[in-house]
Amino acid sequence: MAGPVLITPRRFGDHRGFFLETYSARDFAALGISDVFVQDNHSLSARPGTIRGMHFQLPPHAQAKLVRVLRGAILDIAVDIRRSSPSYGRHVAVELTAENAQQLYIPAGFAHGFCTLGPDTEVAYKVTDLYAPDCDRGIAWDDPDLALPWPFDAAMVQLSDKDRRAPRLRDLPTAFD
Repeated sequence: MAGPVLITPRRFGDHRGFFLETYSARDFAALGISDVFVQDNHSLSARPGTIRGMHFQLPPHAQAKLVRVLRGAILDIAVDIRRSSPSYGRHVAVELTAENAQQLYIPAGFAHGFCTLGPDTEVAYKVTDLYAPDCDRGIAWDDPDLALPWPFDAAMVQLSDKDRRAPRLRDLPTAFD
């Protein structure tokens, strides 16, 4: 897969609410996505400006992800960390909301992170490999070489200690060729 894919599921609504199909192996295969998802994750971020990322797992436990928002909104960002890729070090950024129901598929070989745009934001995502702490890595959310378009300045963001200590991309050994 060349890079991230933005997916907009069809929403069927009536007086009761709505229904949407968030994953179909057949429909995803038609898009060129044949990954098998093995784990679902769900996060709640209480405050706007919470950044979770930029995360990835090393091979042999590299993960592709399928990200969507259940409540609220995020700015979702994926950075290409495949050294031989023509888009190495470049990013894709999209706003995912509960209202637009869009999903971002992120192939293995990309670092991923998001910033919450409102309070009590819930994000769900599928991954293609189980969490492997020994392969868990990250890059600095504020790496100046990446110039990621975060919507809040550094004084306003909420970060984990792990994310606060992540190295710059240029300081990482090659993880993906």
